[in-house]
Amino acid sequence: MAKKTPPGDNHRHGAVTGRSQTFNPQNDRWIKRDSETGQFMDQKSDGTPFKGVRKEK
Repeated sequence: MAKKTPPGDNHRHGAVTGRSQTFNPQNDRWIKRDSETGQFMDQKSDGTPFKGVRKEK
């Protein structure tokens, strides 16, 4: 029988809030941005989008 995992097992439940991501075509990387301040937070080097973060148009 399946059971719920304990809290604090380092995985996300649902979408990430307060952040968005956009694609930078100059270096072919996805960049994560803070929705409140607009500052760039992180970028991925493998070319795949962040999981659970909404995409900007």
